[in-house]
Amino acid sequence: MGKVRVTQVKSTIKRPERQKRTIKALGLGRINKSVEVELTPQIAGMINKVSHLVAVKEL
Repeated sequence: MGKVRVTQVKSTIKRPERQKRTIKALGLGRINKSVEVELTPQIAGMINKVSHLVAVKEL
């Protein structure tokens, strides 16, 4: 599994609670905050669910 950098690029204001919880689970919470995570199937699914709120870069 490779690593990816996930950066939040949009706000979670007026988003469903499920999307807010997914952003928190990824370790994000503020616009322009980035985290490096191992790309597992679980993380890939989480990124897919909030893809409109985040930017992903492979490392």
